[in-house]
Amino acid sequence: MAKKKQSSSGGTPATVALEKANAAFTVHAYAHDPASELGYGEEAAQALGTSPDRVFKTLVADVDGALTVAVVPVAGSLDLKALASAAGGKRAGMADPAAAERTTGYVRGGISPLGQRKRLRTVVDASALEHATVFVSAGKRGLEVELAPQDLVRLTDAVVAPIGRA
Repeated sequence: MAKKKQSSSGGTPATVALEKANAAFTVHAYAHDPASELGYGEEAAQALGTSPDRVFKTLVADVDGALTVAVVPVAGSLDLKALASAAGGKRAGMADPAAAERTTGYVRGGISPLGQRKRLRTVVDASALEHATVFVSAGKRGLEVELAPQDLVRLTDAVVAPIGRA
């Protein structure tokens, strides 16, 4: 996968962070349909013609009072108990959407694990390492970035743990 410079879609904090880290990545744009009944991640997988197992959603949770990012396949859901354990906490619940947007600097449906306004503790589902490349939000709806899961883990300083449920 070749390193991709900014396209006409413009840079996002996520793609700027990838470039700054000199990571190999590819940006994929698609037309986001606000009327779609699919979730954001499912819509991305369908639009990009790729398996939902390779497209990962970025969820912001509250683990013992600390906002924490969970990166899980769009084909499944987040196991909050497993996330709490992986993050070294006791309890986890989904974060308030407004707090997630304010803290990350991204809008819901476009939250990226990369280039966040305030870097949050991150846990990536172990299934990501089963793929040569994975897709995560590039920082806005209709824009995904494809990169090696090892780069995602390294650049977010993530813990890798089985936090997803099928």
